[in-house]
Amino acid sequence: MKITNRLPGIALAALIAVPAWLLGMLFPVVGSPVLGILFGMLLAPLKRPAILESGITYTSRKLLQYSIVLLGFDMNLFQVFRVGGQTLSLMAFTLTAAFLTAYLVGRLLKVDGKTGTLIGVGTAICGGSAIAAAAPVIDADDEDVAQSISTIFLFNVIAAFLFPFLGHLMNMSDYSFGLWAGTAVNDTSSVVAAGYTFSSAAGDLAVIVKLTRTLMIVPVTLALALFTSRKKASRGGYPFVKIFPWFVLGFAAACVIGTFAPMPAGSGKLLSQIGKFVIVMAMAAIGLNTDLKKLVKKGGKPILLGLCCWAVLSVTSLAVQHFLFAV
Repeated sequence: MKITNRLPGIALAALIAVPAWLLGMLFPVVGSPVLGILFGMLLAPLKRPAILESGITYTSRKLLQYSIVLLGFDMNLFQVFRVGGQTLSLMAFTLTAAFLTAYLVGRLLKVDGKTGTLIGVGTAICGGSAIAAAAPVIDADDEDVAQSISTIFLFNVIAAFLFPFLGHLMNMSDYSFGLWAGTAVNDTSSVVAAGYTFSSAAGDLAVIVKLTRTLMIVPVTLALALFTSRKKASRGGYPFVKIFPWFVLGFAAACVIGTFAPMPAGSGKLLSQIGKFVIVMAMAAIGLNTDLKKLVKKGGKPILLGLCCWAVLSVTSLAVQHFLFAV
């Protein structure tokens, strides 16, 4: 299909994304992606011309993948190397705990498998960006994405206010709290809010740990792709190359370029910001294809699953620090 046929739908998503982006800058704890989905869902019941559909679908699928690549240009791998092996080993425990909880509690609550996977990925790695990366790999539909983004958003807001209070209550050091916030708070905006509310030093460390956690998008999406391809192959043949998340390799390449290649000052940040705006466009497109009433009706179990994942992730981070690292 020609790109010109998709332009009307892409333009509509961009139009919805602009106010969501601006309001998200004013209220970073809420975040532009959540507002993009919300605005899209509010407009979804309105009848729209058929000419918009191909562009809306393209934005929610392909442009979403391209946006993940752009995020990599603002990643500095030297910051990841600086936090050392202790942080990486802590993440191995927290990610394993979050994924196991998502799988076991999701089955217990009978949450849709794709929704549960996205909630687990969003909780374990980096909220909306991780959900955006994983959704096309597992072939999640728009309602799966909207449900998981909404769930993650709820606990982002709670974490931004609750974590600093708990940190002071437990008399945590700046280093310990930075590790905790960086590994147990989902979205970057909430990590920043929680970390710097506690202290400047804790905020600096929390952001670096969060960036390191974001890199886990690469191995996790590759693992999901392998699992999905094997699952489909058992039903009649589905080559791994067809589902391989090539955009994740683009993200990894962008990280390398952003770290080692000579680029004009501020260009990496600019490309990353463009990527974040495209994510908001994609979320608006997803909202346009989401039934708000249906989402609210089945929202209780996913929220309970998100709470369990978040609680286990938070406790695991504290326990590993205390018993293994003696922090």
